[in-house]
Amino acid sequence: QVSGGEDEIQQLQKALLDYLDENTEIDASLVFSRKFYVAQWFRDTTMETEKAIKSQKDEDSSEGTHHAKDVETTGQIMHRAESRKKFLRSIIKTAPSQFSTLRMNSDTVDYEDACLIVRYLASMRPFAQSFDIYLTQ
Repeated sequence: QVSGGEDEIQQLQKALLDYLDENTEIDASLVFSRKFYVAQWFRDTTMETEKAIKSQKDEDSSEGTHHAKDVETTGQIMHRAESRKKFLRSIIKTAPSQFSTLRMNSDTVDYEDACLIVRYLASMRPFAQSFDIYLTQ
């Protein structure tokens, strides 16, 4: 369950990182998985920001006028991206053994929940969203 107010994706990322951190003693490859996810999420956030800026510039050059709605939307995307980057930077700077002290929820994520979170986060990626288009072509 995700509480309101905070970014849903970020809460799911926290839960998955908690799970990976808890189980690194059982499977050493989870350390790599944790680092991979953090790097991939940081890259995705950067790409999302660049895409928003590019689309804003394309709209400005094609129409020649500013739309307050579009600027506000781009500003919101930039703000959300910066908050996600800040969260990911804090994860990068924190040693895995210290990460357990940052946990927000007392509830732990089990293997099935972690799989569900991974599937959901993967479905948000551009390739997963356009897979039907690739398949039909």
